[in-house]
Amino acid sequence: MGGCACATLMPSTLFLGQRNAAAQEIADKLDLPAKIALAGVALDTAKTGGASYADFRLCRYQTEYLEVKEQRLEESSTGLSAGFGVRVLLDGTWGYASSPLATEDEVRRAVLRALEVAKASQPLQLRKFVLEDLPVYNDRWDMPMKADPFVVPVDQKIAKMMAINESALKAGADYATIAFAFVREEKFFASSVGSQIIQTRVRTMPETEVTVIDKSTGKFATRAGLAPPRGSGYDYLQDFDFVGEAAKAAEQAREKLKAKPVAPDDYDLVLDPTNLWLTIHESVGHPTELDRALGWEANFAGTTFCTPDKLGKLKYGSKLMNIVADRSQEGGLSTVGYDDDGVRSVGAEFPIIKDGVFVNYQMAIGQAQLIGQKTSNGCAFADGWSSFPIQRMPNVSLAPNPQKCSLDDLIADVKRGIYIVGNGSWSIDQQRHNFQFGGQLFYEIKNGKLGGMLRDVAYQGSTVEFWNAMDGIGDASTYFLGGAPNCGKGQPEQTAPVSHGAVPARFRRITVLNTERKDIA
Repeated sequence: MGGCACATLMPSTLFLGQRNAAAQEIADKLDLPAKIALAGVALDTAKTGGASYADFRLCRYQTEYLEVKEQRLEESSTGLSAGFGVRVLLDGTWGYASSPLATEDEVRRAVLRALEVAKASQPLQLRKFVLEDLPVYNDRWDMPMKADPFVVPVDQKIAKMMAINESALKAGADYATIAFAFVREEKFFASSVGSQIIQTRVRTMPETEVTVIDKSTGKFATRAGLAPPRGSGYDYLQDFDFVGEAAKAAEQAREKLKAKPVAPDDYDLVLDPTNLWLTIHESVGHPTELDRALGWEANFAGTTFCTPDKLGKLKYGSKLMNIVADRSQEGGLSTVGYDDDGVRSVGAEFPIIKDGVFVNYQMAIGQAQLIGQKTSNGCAFADGWSSFPIQRMPNVSLAPNPQKCSLDDLIADVKRGIYIVGNGSWSIDQQRHNFQFGGQLFYEIKNGKLGGMLRDVAYQGSTVEFWNAMDGIGDASTYFLGGAPNCGKGQPEQTAPVSHGAVPARFRRITVLNTERKDIA
């Protein structure tokens, strides 16, 4: 069973289209004074209606998706969507409403609907929300970038994709798919405590996959690209060697066809950070979400074993395990100045696991006091103007070894093991205890030396046992920032972008399976 919808490139804000042309025209004409005026209408109406707290988010999303297959343009799509959402807290119960039509009358109507929702929900409220004291911010945050992807000509992007595709085909791929996706997210936030925040960020998301076929047997092998999505401009795509990476991918896919099948057994594993980031996401990121621990979230692989009674006590992993949460890491998909609760995130990094011990949850406003803490830590996100902000992951990363340690050093201390590169299949249970992960490339390790390629490899384990089996990690020079643009959560589902930094890590005596189907000749 899957634990998070992060297997495909599309975030929910792609292919938005124009929901309402008149509404879009109104939104595009709103200058800052007009936005502030609309916020004033929302907050005044909420206060008059008895709300103890209210906030207003006005959002605009611009998207583009391009796809090339076998030297032809397969798809070219753009989207544009704008609207606002209003949130009210009435007698300890949340109410929410939204609309694409950003006019004063519509804002008033939306606030009244939100108040009605809060009143109707009160009989179902088991425990009233009590908000912490929220600081006031008047600020603007813009993601740094050198090249705006929405300014770069489309034909230039397509030419680049064609060159990548050609490189893979010339290197022996039978099929090659290249996709570029871009999202610009613009938000204006105002709250009844007095905050007014403007933010803009861009996500650049490349995806490549090559396939080779053994025509004599009908067997095939694929190798997905290792370039992760980033909170970055088009300069990220300009700086990465996609042409060289595509050629290498085709060569490696050919090698996979001839690779030796793995013998199921317990092995020492060295996980490349291109593989480990997804294991962090599923076995550390999601289990340490407070709403999941409180039982509020059970979609996408249930709740979590990591319950509040374990806070400060659970030995989650070895002493080498330090997991840090942030929204300030350069290039991070979750990187932003303020979360969607209006909580400042720059400079508010926090540890989740410290020296192997579970020390912090990820929280949105109104949650901290439920576990005896005073403040949120900036972990709220809504995936669109019509979505209610919920607790979502910041960037969640494995801190590097402060001592010098290279990938070669980790491999050198393995007598019998496997080195795994790239993320592949994955599964995790309803409490996030037990999991199974695949990868893109697998190499045998014998007596401290990297050997030939293996195939049909998957490793499985139990979260706490697995992380306690980690006895070596790379230093800062080996750090890699992976991530997914569309992590799924909630019902109705929301998707969120999130990055995970990692270094290569060594795990002792981990169960490895052979995944080949035996019923196929």
